[in-house]
Amino acid sequence: MSTVETPTQEALRAYTTLRLGGPARRFLVAETTGELVSAVRELDAAGEPVLLLGGGSNLVVADAGFDGTVVRIGTTGREGWEVAAGQNWDDFVAETVAAGAGGVECLSGIPGSVGATPIQNVGAYGCEISEVLHSIRFYDRGSGEVRTMTAADLGFAYRTSVLKGTDAGVVLSVRFTLREDGLSAPIRYAELARALGVEVGARVPVADAREAVLALRRGKGMVLDPADHDTWSAGSFFTNPIVTEGDLPDVLARIAGVVGADVAVPQYAAPGGVKLSAAWLIERAGFGRGHPGPGGRVSLSTKHTLALTNRGEASTGDLLALAREVRDGVRARFGVTLAPEPLLINCTL
Repeated sequence: MSTVETPTQEALRAYTTLRLGGPARRFLVAETTGELVSAVRELDAAGEPVLLLGGGSNLVVADAGFDGTVVRIGTTGREGWEVAAGQNWDDFVAETVAAGAGGVECLSGIPGSVGATPIQNVGAYGCEISEVLHSIRFYDRGSGEVRTMTAADLGFAYRTSVLKGTDAGVVLSVRFTLREDGLSAPIRYAELARALGVEVGARVPVADAREAVLALRRGKGMVLDPADHDTWSAGSFFTNPIVTEGDLPDVLARIAGVVGADVAVPQYAAPGGVKLSAAWLIERAGFGRGHPGPGGRVSLSTKHTLALTNRGEASTGDLLALAREVRDGVRARFGVTLAPEPLLINCTL
């Protein structure tokens, strides 16, 4: 295991896709599963605050940084479809497509590491990790033991699991159940079906699905590109809100009062109620693409209103100010409170 002392206030910026965040008191890289378990066990025994870092694509780190030890998960590789937690997610997806294995091709282009995907039940274009995950190997920080957790154990729901927002333990590896016939999972997302020229529910060659998803994501600034500030983001900053059946009539009435009664409101069945489109609400609340935050240092993406972006000289404070403006504006206009999708480290909305 290597120890790297954070040299400047900008150090953690290099480890998040937002390129934001202050210093950590100490920075470790664990390159094997054994090193990862040992590091976390020893730090816990010493009472040291620990921040586990994968690809940094779902983190908003405070300008003050993290007053503890950051443990970067640097494990890589796979055996069959059991994949090390630190493996780059999209590299793994590309491997499955090259092997003709279907199931995760619609999750192409998502930044981050494999180990993070079950924590928030990563999903896109009609696919979720919960549908293809068999089990994880998990270091339980309470018991000090390594154990296996199945998909049922993880309590998956929309963009969450029983692990999200907790310090219960560390995902060490993830095992997937994939199709071996060279075809994708059924295409459920209408936009993707149109791009592929097929009906919803059709299956296509996995390589075709991957390329179509990557093209759609690039058009929305959702594939990392160092030269494109629209990709300096944490992806979708807000989750699509779920409104209970009881609250829905009032919410729809408020929306109709703003956009007109003849405008169709995108809504989808979801556990516990009806899911609305956060991007649609943001736009109808008056926040268009490229809407600027403080000093123009942050803005909504010029390609997609659901992404909050660092235009190059931003602070985390700038980003949070824009997030609050958008959240509060949607709530004031429609009575719906948007919740952030990324983890907020040493900061709050």
